[in-house]
Amino acid sequence: MERIRNKKPTIALIGDLMIDHYIWGSCERISPEAPVQVVSVKKESLLLGGAGNVINNLHSLDAKVSIFSVIGDDENATQMQTLLAQTNAQHISVISESERRTTKKSRIIASNQQVIRYDNETTQNITLSSQFALLEALKKELFSCDIVLLSDYGKGVLTPTLTRDIIALAKDFNKPILVDPKGSDYSKYFGATLLTPNRSEATLATQIAITNTKSLEKAITKLKNDLELDYSIITLSEDGIALLDDTLQIIPTVAREVYDVTGAGDTVLASLGVALASDLTITEACEFANKSAAVVVAKVGSATVTLNEVEEYEHSLNKGQSESKIKDFTQIERIAKRLKEQKRRIIFTNGCFDILHRGHATYLQQAKELGDILIVGLNSDESIRRLKGKDRPINNLEDRAFLLGALESVDYVVPFTQDTPYELIKKIVPHILVKGADYEGKEVIGSNIANEVRLIDFVAGKSTTNLIEKISKGTPC
Repeated sequence: MERIRNKKPTIALIGDLMIDHYIWGSCERISPEAPVQVVSVKKESLLLGGAGNVINNLHSLDAKVSIFSVIGDDENATQMQTLLAQTNAQHISVISESERRTTKKSRIIASNQQVIRYDNETTQNITLSSQFALLEALKKELFSCDIVLLSDYGKGVLTPTLTRDIIALAKDFNKPILVDPKGSDYSKYFGATLLTPNRSEATLATQIAITNTKSLEKAITKLKNDLELDYSIITLSEDGIALLDDTLQIIPTVAREVYDVTGAGDTVLASLGVALASDLTITEACEFANKSAAVVVAKVGSATVTLNEVEEYEHSLNKGQSESKIKDFTQIERIAKRLKEQKRRIIFTNGCFDILHRGHATYLQQAKELGDILIVGLNSDESIRRLKGKDRPINNLEDRAFLLGALESVDYVVPFTQDTPYELIKKIVPHILVKGADYEGKEVIGSNIANEVRLIDFVAGKSTTNLIEKISKGTPC
């Protein structure tokens, strides 16, 4: 995740742009003219669709985007240009054809139910002059791009000739090229890095019914060999992603709830592109795409995903894994900001937690009960030696952080090297700062930052110092 955040890759996106037009209203009667609903329109909205949904996902994943496409020269084209301008794309090369109708899909929705959809579009291939102009525009920008994505909706932009030329050009520039394919003939995608067909699309293209692992392996192998792909991928909806590199592996996904799979394929393409452009391995990229898709299908409509949402999803899956809870200052600052946006109540406490014992566990459980998320600042080994002497800590930082992360009450652990957690508290700005009852009447570091300070009683007789004394004397603990 951090590699993606740090990279902020530049993606070249070529494909069929559309406008998703939503007409929202209510229905209270049937027309006297025909047995149809009469919808009273309340509002209308316009969104980028088709390859535009890939653009939206790339933008939400903090990638920079260069857009290449062909549209008409009509009223819908004017609306499209307005929508494209709102994407803050790094570069836009959109060619207009006077005889072409810009694709616009209009949906009438009454009482949250889609009543009808009507399309206004041209689907024949773009002209040869447009193909040449698009390729020349891409050639000028490709040196500054990390990867190329083709989003093919079968609306005529990615003609067989243009698609082959783009793949050849990308190879000349040593740029990976990822394709969300369309139709039954994939020959025009020959030589791409990978394709992202779903199960039914792969079945149509290979003429192999994918019903079990054996047929899946046969189909995914055929795609890889016939098209000379670097990797072969078939998306399996709730079953995850099948990846064939040297061997077949199925990378599972765990969607919290599935509300709508609309646009999930666009999210997979965008996520794979961002991940590979950020130097993740193909397996890591598929895992990232899986998590992104799992977030999106839990939303309604063609949705997008953010890096923060993927990070939160990862955390929800890995709550039992200690390592996933250990964060640095930059990560916890970002997480705290997200949690506050979600109206989550953040609790912070800190300490050495050298030899974890019942007193610690009870204290942390009581702290967690004060809010939603418990963040524990953990003294580094060096700071403990400065505070408690050269013989401490007994357990090193890595072990102490791991044990704290294993506690259900603890959501995040953040090591700090300073003698006090003041700088860490400034990053988090918690709602409640928790310390032990022995701080009664004393100044609590960070009390001027947190909204509230709460003191919690320790369990009598339970402390690391007492444990060390008993061990040194050979007294039973």
